[in-house]
Amino acid sequence: MRRSLALLAVACTTMVTLAFLVPLAMVVREAAHARALAGAERQAAALVPALAITTDPDRLEYALAGAGARDRVAIHLPDGSTLGTSHAPAALVGEAAERSRASTRALGEAYVLLRPVVLDRGRGAVVEVYVPPEALTRGVGRSWAVLAGLAVALVAGSVVVTDRLGARLVRSTRRLGAAASSLGAGDLSVRVKPAGPPEVAAAGRAFNAMADQVVALLAAERELAADLSHRLRTPLTALRLSLGHLGPEAEPSRQALGRLEQEVDAIIAATRGAREAPRGGPALGAVRCDAAEVLRERLAFWSALAEDQGRAWDLVGAAEPVPVPVAAAELTAAVDALLGNVFRHTDEGTAFSVTLHRGADTAGVLVADAGPGIPDPRAALRRGASGSGSTGLGLDIARRLAEGTGGFLKIERSAALGGASVQLWLRTGPREPAGRPRRGRRTRAARS
Repeated sequence: MRRSLALLAVACTTMVTLAFLVPLAMVVREAAHARALAGAERQAAALVPALAITTDPDRLEYALAGAGARDRVAIHLPDGSTLGTSHAPAALVGEAAERSRASTRALGEAYVLLRPVVLDRGRGAVVEVYVPPEALTRGVGRSWAVLAGLAVALVAGSVVVTDRLGARLVRSTRRLGAAASSLGAGDLSVRVKPAGPPEVAAAGRAFNAMADQVVALLAAERELAADLSHRLRTPLTALRLSLGHLGPEAEPSRQALGRLEQEVDAIIAATRGAREAPRGGPALGAVRCDAAEVLRERLAFWSALAEDQGRAWDLVGAAEPVPVPVAAAELTAAVDALLGNVFRHTDEGTAFSVTLHRGADTAGVLVADAGPGIPDPRAALRRGASGSGSTGLGLDIARRLAEGTGGFLKIERSAALGGASVQLWLRTGPREPAGRPRRGRRTRAARS
């Protein structure tokens, strides 16, 4: 932007400068021309009194010496003789002698001034003053150089002033852009100090108002999540009291209820901690967990239900740690959503497998089953949409977790088991620069 403003200043100042300096340069040249001819008039006028007194060549020689520039001044006497150096043709001298006033004639690039002088007894003489080309342009080059320097100074000054103004504008817009990038990256504490031109300052104030509104909306959403989670405690307490009267045979149910209460308490603690944390929270990528450990723990939880339903299952690739840039609670929720879909939407006895894949910059959790598959993957990925009577939020939870790391969620048909294959890919390395195609982008665009 600063370069564009500087070029604009150069163009405008150059046009204005040329509009003034070109006519001024012409005036300077005409003034030098008029000055040279006026000097010739003065030289000729200085010899007129001498001719009025005498026509003696010896005395006129002294007059020529006093007038100076003998090589450019000549006196044509009535007897046809010439004193000094003559440049005018005889015909021009004869024409000038017949006139009553001085005349100026061009000789190539030079000029010659011929002034007639009336003497006694009807005689006449002619004073000739030669004006060479250099006399006509004396001082013009120096004046034009001064004007050119003035033009350059004006253009340079306008560029400097415009650059300073442009720098002020650019600094304001860059600060606003950096603040917008920080807000988009998750730093909710970022604000800008409105500065610069009125329009940019207004944009800064609008940005601050938007950031405050985002913080308020997030706080309200967290409050709502905490309130809804807290409301689950009352029916859970009633269920625990009911299970307490069933005796030892209800111990597995009491354990499952205890885990459910732990999940509810974790949700309340997470929302409350996010609400009470300073604005901006932790930097993205600062929270990490071991995906292999999370999968082992969740498969141990779901294995009891799988055994009751006669489902064969397998966990592959979770023997070694696989760090991923998400919180353990978030990955647990996504894995539970994917496994819950297997138990909810396939018949009892349907086998399933969970595979943990570790790549250079990615980590994938692949959940496959031997069920009928998902007939419409695009519809299944729409938030709140479900063709099986569920809430339709499970796959959306997993998708948002993947895209939050720069990854993606992909639904295919399992080549090994023949049913659905849901692939949760998390980016573990640096994110690719904007504008470069990422893996799976075409698939996500087709589902949008």
